Amino acid sequence: MPPNPAAPLPAGTQRRTPLFVNRPSDTIIITIDGPAGTGKSSVARALARRLGLDLLDTGAMYRAAAAIAIDRGIDLAYPDRIVAALEEADLHFDWAADPPVILAWTRPIDHRIRDEDVTAIVSQIAAIAPLREHMVRKQRVIWEQHPRLVAEGRDQGSVVFPHANIKFYLDASASVRAARRAGQLKAAGHDVDPQDLVAEITHRDQLDSTRAVGPLICPDDAVRIDTSDLSFDQVVDRLESIVHERVTGI
Repeated sequence: MPPNPAAPLPAGTQRRTPLFVNRPSDTIIITIDGPAGTGKSSVARALARRLGLDLLDTGAMYRAAAAIAIDRGIDLAYPDRIVAALEEADLHFDWAADPPVILAWTRPIDHRIRDEDVTAIVSQIAAIAPLREHMVRKQRVIWEQHPRLVAEGRDQGSVVFPHANIKFYLDASASVRAARRAGQLKAAGHDVDPQDLVAEITHRDQLDSTRAVGPLICPDDAVRIDTSDLSFDQVVDRLESIVHERVTGI
């Protein structure tokens, strides 16, 4: 019997058997993983546009979960309540928007998910095992509905789609990522200390890479790209070139 893509994953494990044994030959899944601040979301969006594929921003899903927990006053010590709220919210994307807008209770929540209080707890939210199992199921359903997809996040190539057509892992030094984030915040009118951001990013990396379920790792078969000394266009160009070299049907 083929494996059930909706089945929960045991804590700390990766699925090793094909998820979609009989998937049509024209389906495509490209994963982009990596730590915070490497430009995954922007790169994934640009790559999806160039290739004519849909975009799945899984980071937005976890941020939406964090926002819901905060706004509903649910303590992180009660993960079942958070998952129940997510089930009630029916997180999904408006695919008519570019990029797709994440919805909760049929209303856009994207305006909320980049706020500082959300950023402060999103790694803790993402470490909740039953919440991750819920998200993995939803992400696999999304792929079934949008079978030509670029999916970005922390565990897309390692856990959610281990048999993707091609996997990328973007990385950059903590100092470079902090400088990028400082530039974004200053452009938005916020005064920040880059050294504080280095410490914040390093702490988040530690949380993401050591959690028991779906930790941040570079899959063995991923193409690893250090973006520290590359411009945005150079990163997208390199990914697009590799995709065209290795993936048919695009």
